[in-house]
Amino acid sequence: MSDAPLAIVTGAGRGIGRACATGLAAAGCDLALIDLDEAGTVETARLCAPQAVSVHIADVADFRLAERAVAAIVGETGRIDVLVNNAGISQPKGLLELTEADWDRTLAVDLKGCFNWCRAVAPVMLDQESGGRIVNMSSLSALNGGVTSAVSKVAYAAAKAGILGLTRALAKELGPKISVNAVCPGIIRTELVESLTRGREEELAGRIAMGRLGTPEDVAAVVTFLATSPTCFVNGEAIRVDGFQWVT
Repeated sequence: MSDAPLAIVTGAGRGIGRACATGLAAAGCDLALIDLDEAGTVETARLCAPQAVSVHIADVADFRLAERAVAAIVGETGRIDVLVNNAGISQPKGLLELTEADWDRTLAVDLKGCFNWCRAVAPVMLDQESGGRIVNMSSLSALNGGVTSAVSKVAYAAAKAGILGLTRALAKELGPKISVNAVCPGIIRTELVESLTRGREEELAGRIAMGRLGTPEDVAAVVTFLATSPTCFVNGEAIRVDGFQWVT
């Protein structure tokens, strides 16, 4: 077994999840990558070389799959040091367009999925002398209801707000052995966001003090700090990664 810290990243097949995985690999972590997109996740694993990487194809909304994957990871590595709950979906719909099925699936993946993996890894981390760190991916939409988004995202905003409550509750319950923080990205250049904002980049960048849209690597840098910094005293926080974005 490797002496390197072991980090789990959900939603690792592309975008922010891939950037988090490669950032953690660069920081010296071995990886367990979780996603439904096998081809994308295998490519992420390749980019994480030479660190040891395992790939697990699973729907984060299924708690039994989380338990099985965690058992397999611990069996292979003997440890879990970091969990990055990044997996999520977004239904770009307002209230009157949103169906019950849309709502249920968004909360199942974004909020329940976050709970599932926290619940699955917490006993392992608590049993380790070194404890562990959990970073949950929320969103600026959790703080402002999505009013700065390119489209209305009612279910997404609600699910991501729920992650903030879960993060703070777990930070209190699981400390001092496990720190739990959330990251709240603003407008980040992922494939989905680019498809929704095409032709509006200059307008949206004008609402951001840093004058540009964010990148997955911007988010990954904060996640990597929270997950690996040996002197990190941050716990129970929701950290914005948005270049200071406002409504105009």
